[in-house]
Amino acid sequence: MQIQISTDRNLHRDAELIQSFETELESKLARFSDRLTRLDVHLSDEMGGGTDGEDLRCVIEAFPIAREPVVVTNRAGSVDDAFNGALSRIEHVLATLFGRTSHHKGGESIRHMPSDNHR
Repeated sequence: MQIQISTDRNLHRDAELIQSFETELESKLARFSDRLTRLDVHLSDEMGGGTDGEDLRCVIEAFPIAREPVVVTNRAGSVDDAFNGALSRIEHVLATLFGRTSHHKGGESIRHMPSDNHR
């Protein structure tokens, strides 16, 4: 799974922060890594840093194999909060998307368990 993180011209691109975001993405989304080709993360300051409030935005776009891309957006007052909110949202969306095609509640179905013919 390839990860690309970008920022707009209003945000300073801190290499240490970008690395911590990549690590967090890999950790939280590891269970989906074999089903995703790429993650694009874009951080932006919609008001140019001149106002208070929730003007920082994080957009995460996930590219599942053989499916349409999935996009989530989160706005917050800090870059960390915007990123963490978007990460939580994409994790939920991917769990829902892939949960429908895999095991219910993460466990094996009784229908797929080997039969016990030793009786």
